[in-house]
Amino acid sequence: MGSNRLGIVQRLFAHLVLIAIGAFFLSPFLWMVSTSLKSNSELFQWPPVWIPSEMMWSNYPAALDYIPFYKYLSNTLFIAGLSTFAVLFSCPLVAYSLARIPWRGSKPLFAITLIVMMLPYQVTMIPIFIAFKNFGWVGTNIPLWLPAFFGAPFYIFLLRQFFMGLPKELEDAARIDGASELRIYGQIMLPLCRPALLTIALFQFMGSWTDYQGPLIYLSEESQYTLMLGMQAFKSQHGAEWQMMMATLVMITLPIILLYFLVQRAFIRGITFSGIK
Repeated sequence: MGSNRLGIVQRLFAHLVLIAIGAFFLSPFLWMVSTSLKSNSELFQWPPVWIPSEMMWSNYPAALDYIPFYKYLSNTLFIAGLSTFAVLFSCPLVAYSLARIPWRGSKPLFAITLIVMMLPYQVTMIPIFIAFKNFGWVGTNIPLWLPAFFGAPFYIFLLRQFFMGLPKELEDAARIDGASELRIYGQIMLPLCRPALLTIALFQFMGSWTDYQGPLIYLSEESQYTLMLGMQAFKSQHGAEWQMMMATLVMITLPIILLYFLVQRAFIRGITFSGIK
């Protein structure tokens, strides 16, 4: 009886700690939502007001006119969608060859992939910019999605680990039946690594959706701006309407939150590299 009570107390304490940590990390988002619904008089009030006295839902329609929201949204969706498709096309191919096909040089290439993964972006930023400038692509959105077609080291590493966990008997049986390597890859291996594919898709989409540095470096025309860059540029030129800025940020953040909850189960499976039993 005493052990049962001790177990209940431990679980209750663990849940309380998790709730406190969750509330701490959730507080910036809640503050952003709260600010997006405030009037001008409550923005800088002290002590801070968490629940506005009057919910200003009109801030959200006004936020759509605060910046060219739909133009920036279409630019962001194009870049994020194309770069996500690119990593889903390139990374599984490389990872499959490193994990399941024995060929000379695969281990050194995988070691080089890990080394490249450890390089910070600041080290390669200038050489890559010079290369794109020589190609005449600075000022276009090509540098923001084209590199994804050549793979991403972290995603290749994640997918390789997932492929390594799949039973070898599956591909052996397919080879006995006369299946080609591409058919084994496309019809057997890819469907089994769907959790890992959804994981890298979520990572890549989030990275492209919230990217500020890339568009800042390569985009010059306002008509090409993404949501993040467009908001910062508008703020620099016209000042900040904080409640409308927060309303815009809420609308930018919500798709990522919804996307995560849609793929949450597969995302967790992909991160933990679980195969099939």
